[in-house]
Amino acid sequence: MKIRLSILGLALISSLSFFAFTVAEDPFTELLKKLEEFTRKYPQEKVHLHLDKPYYAIGDDIWFKAYVIDSKTSMPTNVSNILYVELINQKDSLLKQLRLPIQSGISWGDFKLPDPLTEGNYRIRAYTNWMNNAGPESFFEKTIKVGNLWTNKVLTKMTNNTIRFTNATGNVYANSQVNYEIQSGNKLVTRGKTLTNAAGEISLNMLNTQPARYTSGKVIATITLPTLEKIVKIIPIPAFINTVDVQFFPEGGNLVGGLPARIAIKAVNTNGLGENIGGRIVDEQNNEILTFETTYLGMGSVFFTPEFGENYTAQVKFKNGAEQNIKLPEVEKSGYMLAVNNLDSAKMTIKIALSPDLMNKGMLNLLIQHNGNAFFMAQVSTDRQAAAVVVPKDNIPSGIVQVTLFSASNQPVAERMVFVNNITEKIDLSVQNLNAIYHKRSKVEPIFRASNLNNPLQGNFSVAVTNASIVDPEPENESNILTSLLLTSELKGYIEKPNHYFLNDDEKTQKELDNLLLTQGWRKIDWSNLDFLPAQSAAKTVASTQYLPEKNLKISGRVTKGFGPMVNGKITLLSSLENSFPLDTLTDADGRFNFSPLNFSDSTKFVVQARTEKDKANVNIYLDSIPMPPISANTNNGDIETNVNETMMDYLKQSNTYFEEQYKRGFLNKAVQLKTVEIVEKKKTASKYSSNKAGRADLVFDAEDLKYSTSLSTFLPGKIPSIVIRGNKAYSLRGFPPLPVNIMIDGTIIRDYNLEDIVVSNIESIEVLVNRALAAIYGPDGSNGLIIITTKKGQNSYSMFAPGVVSFTPKGYYAPRQFYSPKYDIQSDLKPDLRTTVYWNPNIISGQDGTFKLDYFNTDRPGNYRIVIEGIDDFGYTVHQTFTYQVN
Repeated sequence: MKIRLSILGLALISSLSFFAFTVAEDPFTELLKKLEEFTRKYPQEKVHLHLDKPYYAIGDDIWFKAYVIDSKTSMPTNVSNILYVELINQKDSLLKQLRLPIQSGISWGDFKLPDPLTEGNYRIRAYTNWMNNAGPESFFEKTIKVGNLWTNKVLTKMTNNTIRFTNATGNVYANSQVNYEIQSGNKLVTRGKTLTNAAGEISLNMLNTQPARYTSGKVIATITLPTLEKIVKIIPIPAFINTVDVQFFPEGGNLVGGLPARIAIKAVNTNGLGENIGGRIVDEQNNEILTFETTYLGMGSVFFTPEFGENYTAQVKFKNGAEQNIKLPEVEKSGYMLAVNNLDSAKMTIKIALSPDLMNKGMLNLLIQHNGNAFFMAQVSTDRQAAAVVVPKDNIPSGIVQVTLFSASNQPVAERMVFVNNITEKIDLSVQNLNAIYHKRSKVEPIFRASNLNNPLQGNFSVAVTNASIVDPEPENESNILTSLLLTSELKGYIEKPNHYFLNDDEKTQKELDNLLLTQGWRKIDWSNLDFLPAQSAAKTVASTQYLPEKNLKISGRVTKGFGPMVNGKITLLSSLENSFPLDTLTDADGRFNFSPLNFSDSTKFVVQARTEKDKANVNIYLDSIPMPPISANTNNGDIETNVNETMMDYLKQSNTYFEEQYKRGFLNKAVQLKTVEIVEKKKTASKYSSNKAGRADLVFDAEDLKYSTSLSTFLPGKIPSIVIRGNKAYSLRGFPPLPVNIMIDGTIIRDYNLEDIVVSNIESIEVLVNRALAAIYGPDGSNGLIIITTKKGQNSYSMFAPGVVSFTPKGYYAPRQFYSPKYDIQSDLKPDLRTTVYWNPNIISGQDGTFKLDYFNTDRPGNYRIVIEGIDDFGYTVHQTFTYQVN
């Protein structure tokens, strides 16, 4: 079990002397109490997804297991019971969202990649509603390559500024017209059209001439095939112009005159990848102080003692021969030095130094904490200019810990992050009955034993078996339960090759990891949130709790009658579930109602009915909704692959054979791609049930446009000229300040609305009237424009905002599919077995003796098979371990 120091029993340790104090009189203990209270009141969660493969093909299934932990305890969460997992395409649009139940921090599910999708850099992100308070940067997010050879008519390969177009067999499309757009974010950079040459290539030389503000973007190329069919390809451009950003980070925070300092260096190119550099540091007289060179992924560090009043410059030399002068951070006259040596597996040594003017100013406090849990504290006297503190690691948990030095007035004056690898918190897996060599279709029955310090351990595990000869595991770039929960979830920005730091535990790797923390380390606890700094107490910030933890599914909302809430009104809930009964409740003093807990799956239809005490339906119902967090552009540039199909070609060819066999057996469908002539524009029309009296609209969106959207507040922004979305309402920019735009739902004008309350899946069409001539027929209600929504009346009786009755289909729990694993000892099958994922099981529980057994059959493909096991126990101990064997 993890050990956390009790505030009341905290031991004070110093290399100079030991101190005793009365807790009630010690202000630093009060600070720790506030830290404890803060982290208890605002717990944070982390999510990790174990995926069966590192990349996929159109036609594949994505299988995943979710592990959700409480950051403070590192144990399976009891904060949230609902998880959201989303699949996002290369256009940064939501393809599918799953809502999954969490039990003891565990959940699992899957995504199907149907053949109408295209190749690209997709993303999977996962979060709880509670995690929304910390923002999308706290979510689990993984960029995955998705290739397509099976149904692909056009393959592209971009080299420098040249794009080559071929078919799936490699034949080029010569003399074909290509219309292209180059975009950066949502902005159009340029567009044009050209013809492919005899080699099927076009050149876009203007890419190198774009302004510096365009750092990355994409090419949208539409090629016209000889059949007159138009195929659209989206090709990401991680960087228009490759430049390298170089930064210098003093350990502890500042350079102080006369105090020895360590400076970390990080050089990153515009593709988001580290790039090694060299150079020298000089003073104002151009005297060389030292030379430097980064050693891994553009990171390194150097030591020197700066002098106050001197300005230092780094003369950087890049690998292309270019040079650049970069000013180092200014040298402070007064301050502190904090240095950590973390190479010893049993202890870390912390050195503290201070400028002469800060001597004899009371006691300094050194704190080591992990996600709000204090694990070590020492008091350091200021009667000497330097001191050292030795910290044992045996009681410090695995992961990133925060080392902070506080002044005598409890001001944080120096800080840095350190990674601790505590072997006592690991789950060890041993295996029996796993042969080194097997035959095709042979049965594999390994027995695993989970233990901690040789004691049997009960845990929950997920297992993926793949043929590594087909599915390259990309070990250094692999995201796993260790990299996710211990490293990347604690650091800002993109982490390149995160698993590199876990593959070896040698001194070289430890130094590389330390350089990563010195450059990308950040503070989990924002000390300004703790009301202990007198100068900041008046401007104290409090963590946002706008989003509450979801414990179960519920249907809730507010009912109004006239201009106020309907109090003690009867609310009835009916559903399409079999053997279900109507549920009744009463509204409270604010007109609110809540049906909870509920348990229902996707596609379950509900009807909410509200009645007054006189049984009249002259009331309005407004349902609550869980807003979907915004989807921003993919910031993990280092994981974005320009030529997805090219890099995955070996896997795609193997998968193509498998998909064709599945298609012949009726297990897969292939969309029929019709040869069509060019259609200049297809005018969208509104639903035949539309109540638009004008008959025409400036813009029309249909159900097809909305099928991947979960809310109007995220769908509409940027799509309607002169209308903006603010606070989940529409406003016209024709006035100042912007004027509210009404909406009409099935003929009823709605003035007080929330776009999040409108269920997108029930919308047949949206018509937007911006032109005053079109909206004039609606009088004052259309004076600022009008948004007309028609629901799917032809399919159901949905009537959102209709007085007294609302029918809708909320998102329920997704029912995960079962992974197919053949049993060749029970039933023979002469058809070829070409699966790329050999075995997947997301829910394996070890027994009291720590053992669990696998039972599956190999495929018809030879190769080096790889078993990947991840898991967690009730104490938060984790494991990521691999085993291999050969199939001949």
